[in-house]
Amino acid sequence: MKKTSTRLADGRELIYYDLRDDTVRDAVDRRPLEPTVTTSEIRRDPLLGDAVAVASHRQGRTYHPPADECPLCPTRGERLTEIPDSSYDVAVFENRFPSLAGDSGRCEVVCFTSDHDASFAALNEEQARLVLDAWTDRTSELSHLPSVEQVFCFENRGAEIGVTLGHPHGQIYAYPFTTPRTALMLRSLAAHKDATGGENLFDAVLARELAGERVVLETAHWAAFVPYAAHWPYEVHLYPKRRVPDLLGLDEAARTEFPQVYLELLRRFDRIFDGGDSGEGTGGGQPTPYIAAWHQAPFGALEEFDGVVREDFALHLELFTIRRTSGKLKFLAGSESGMNVFINDVPPERAAQRLREVAS
Repeated sequence: MKKTSTRLADGRELIYYDLRDDTVRDAVDRRPLEPTVTTSEIRRDPLLGDAVAVASHRQGRTYHPPADECPLCPTRGERLTEIPDSSYDVAVFENRFPSLAGDSGRCEVVCFTSDHDASFAALNEEQARLVLDAWTDRTSELSHLPSVEQVFCFENRGAEIGVTLGHPHGQIYAYPFTTPRTALMLRSLAAHKDATGGENLFDAVLARELAGERVVLETAHWAAFVPYAAHWPYEVHLYPKRRVPDLLGLDEAARTEFPQVYLELLRRFDRIFDGGDSGEGTGGGQPTPYIAAWHQAPFGALEEFDGVVREDFALHLELFTIRRTSGKLKFLAGSESGMNVFINDVPPERAAQRLREVAS
């Protein structure tokens, strides 16, 4: 992998990640951009104790442009975009409309490929490995910023999820705090460690799932399963079998195997609603909308979580769709949005069976 860092016309950082070591990246951003102005601030909810990012400047962000005006495609002639070069393998840049900025953290966009009509599932294994390496590098770099406590790499895919740009891409949020969801995991981890005399909760969960009926895919270094208490109709958790706290901890064997495993999972997701004997009906040729979220240990202090250290946390990816059956979405209505109590219409065991049925 070759990494080249440069600047866009308004001063934002752009990083190219290339498969070839002899690739030259010297294209200049020719757009007449003014410096980016953000209004992001973090406010604490005094009752719930969680954080809300207030970012009014995002109201003017790019919204569903036609394909020939996509800002994530490479620059071609006088069609100027966020990527000044005429092609790229993987490109990462500071978001022009960030939810977090300055002392409130940082937001980046990760472009998986220059092909506007592709998807992550359409990448080959070499390309997917490059994305993994980019995620890992950005996690390392962002963790050293004084305002950053946790790094979150994720992909939103599909208009149903709320994606406003059709080009295959993901994002990275570098938070100045430990996120509420991670804090819940850490509290459960601490309580289990104390109650069992030191047993790791993540290890216990993984062992239980591997011995059960919800395993979707298992290889030498990775395990994918539908969790016992899945929140979403189709939800898969992907764990490296050797517990590590973050992407930086993956060894070469796990990194080499990851593209094969992850691409297979994504391709199965696109086949969930394509009929068969399951009664799911047809997806009508529409790609399955999903969120893919990497959970990594915070880089900040963990004193509030008694007895827990970073190495106790288990890196894992959660992949889920809001589609519950063909043509129907799972909406977060009263119970979910009002009380954070999820109601799942698809039994996790049935979801796991379906995801095994659609293996390639």
